[in-house]
Amino acid sequence: MTETNPFPALHARQQMFRYPDISIVVTTRDGVEYKLVFEVMRQVQPKHLRLIAAQFALLMQQNPNWYGIVAGSYLSRESLRFCRDNGMGCMDAAGNCFLSFDGVSINVEGRPNPYKEKRPLKSLFSPKATRVLRVLLSEPERNWKVQELAASANVSTGLVSNVKRKLEDNEFVVLISHGGKAGFRLANPEALLRKWAADYKYTRNTITNFYSMESTKRIEDQIAQYCRAKDTNYAFTLTSGAELVAPFLRYQRVFAYLDGDTDEIAQSLDWQQVSSGPNVSILKPYDDYVLYGVREIEDKRVVSDIQLYLDLYNFRQGGREAAEHLLAMRLEEAW
Repeated sequence: MTETNPFPALHARQQMFRYPDISIVVTTRDGVEYKLVFEVMRQVQPKHLRLIAAQFALLMQQNPNWYGIVAGSYLSRESLRFCRDNGMGCMDAAGNCFLSFDGVSINVEGRPNPYKEKRPLKSLFSPKATRVLRVLLSEPERNWKVQELAASANVSTGLVSNVKRKLEDNEFVVLISHGGKAGFRLANPEALLRKWAADYKYTRNTITNFYSMESTKRIEDQIAQYCRAKDTNYAFTLTSGAELVAPFLRYQRVFAYLDGDTDEIAQSLDWQQVSSGPNVSILKPYDDYVLYGVREIEDKRVVSDIQLYLDLYNFRQGGREAAEHLLAMRLEEAW
């Protein structure tokens, strides 16, 4: 038996719903009737789940034989876990679900999202949007206003507002009172960085590979000396950056970002361009803010810890382990 509510559902984006969207009455083997009440949402965000969980808790307290279920187009593992931990069920169109009441127990997770966002702000991880993330992650305890963050990230206030809204929906920022006006700050930097890293690959940058007869240390010294003499912006990353910041990997290949003429440095340092077996890789940044937060260590410029973690995370030769080492040694202490 299915009942459709005659009242329009008031979804959590606006306020906690007053009536379930759909309810289904089921009877267990013992003859006990349960009413399964559904809140149906197109997109399920952590912020909305908390509101729904609070409302379901009230409904279940007043109606012991009711069981609340959230339904959406797709639920992440984190959303499934939240529902399970807060005593409510959930299901999505991909086939993921969790139901647990009166001996009934169903748990399916890990099915991929078959739906992709088609909105203008497709992702938090577009080049312009990630400028905002870099600034936030570099100053995780700072209280921000939209205009201030837009100026620091060199993007429009409209884009910052969109990114802020998406971060708020996923509980990566919290709203605060800042200078007498509403502001916000980062709430969970590690979770945000991990989510970004899972989406990111260093091959997003343009990479040119070379072979040099010199040792890795000598190559790194030559790059630093050349760029210093030419006043060229550069920064070591991946194996070379990790060695300077949080040593973990043995390596025989140098990686450096270069905001300059790649052919010119190759000719000056006698490198040969190769399609296989390189020991020098020069990366042209996909966005200027890849070099945001560059610092100098041992007379060499190195990308920020944020960028170094991103680059290492999906690097095959032990990169994931090196990224986690960097997180433990540097980032967690800073946060």
